[in-house]
Amino acid sequence: MLGEYEYKIDAKGRVPIPPKFRGEFSKGLVLARGFERCIIAYPLPIWEEIAKQFSGTPIAPEKQRSLERFIFGNAFSLELDEQGRVLLPPKLRDYAGIKEVAVMVGANTRLEVWNKDAWEQEQAEISEQAWQLVERMEKRE
Repeated sequence: MLGEYEYKIDAKGRVPIPPKFRGEFSKGLVLARGFERCIIAYPLPIWEEIAKQFSGTPIAPEKQRSLERFIFGNAFSLELDEQGRVLLPPKLRDYAGIKEVAVMVGANTRLEVWNKDAWEQEQAEISEQAWQLVERMEKRE
């Protein structure tokens, strides 16, 4: 998934998924808290892969249990309506600070939903740090 799209949230808290991504979410989607105070929309098959990665240990270490609570305890399984919209649960909207406008950002295998001001700030920070991020990634290889 690629690109950036801006949508108004309707009175019921619904927002359209960009038309070109609706096929990715045809089997359902999971909305979860992102680490950067955004909402992440995962296509159901991708979410199932994430869940499998966490289910290998019957008794997980403490940090893994905390991470699982953060990820799974705040996730919502949903479907698109006939108009291609999804309800953004109030708990997730509050977490991300999304009120009237949401910015949808394609992030490879997922879609991120941001507060407009927070997204603009994130973009500014990424633009300043992009070269450092690339260098860190190259050193790991």
